[in-house]
Amino acid sequence: MSIRRSACALLLSSLTLPALAAECPAMLQGELPRLRAKGENIELCQFAGKPLLVVNTASFCGFTPQFKGLEALYQRYKDQGLEVLGVPSDDFRQESADSQKTATVCYVNYGVTFAMTEPQPVSGDDAIPLFKGVAEQSRAPRWNFFKYVIDRQGKVVASFSSLTKPDDPELIAAVEKAIASEP
Repeated sequence: MSIRRSACALLLSSLTLPALAAECPAMLQGELPRLRAKGENIELCQFAGKPLLVVNTASFCGFTPQFKGLEALYQRYKDQGLEVLGVPSDDFRQESADSQKTATVCYVNYGVTFAMTEPQPVSGDDAIPLFKGVAEQSRAPRWNFFKYVIDRQGKVVASFSSLTKPDDPELIAAVEKAIASEP
């Protein structure tokens, strides 16, 4: 009887370990509306256990051409599990009030295929929980196109200013570190 009990306990613990590893970190709990998809949301917990690059974007900013580099980075590493999440924001007064214009810039002008949300507040007291979480672990965005590399445990391993291009060797090294991290 004790062997059977031990075997059951072992089986149960092996079934619950993957569930514990995939728990959703606090800053990834919740959902955000998907850009150009009325009624469709991005469940942030889908990024739990995955390397993630989060970027606050703006369609009418001098850094907007970075979308091209972000898409290239995503294409380069997506097969290794990298996810990219673009979060448009008008916090710095360079995002359209019309989501269709934002979608056109992202999808048509730059061919973005990674996840994009509807515009959200990313700084100050009104920031969404995701950006409050990255600010607690790193720093709040000071302008558009701040980049946050998050490892598989949901920890910010690096953050980069708007001036850092997506092909910067330090950013790439941080992405590779996040990819190599254990869930």
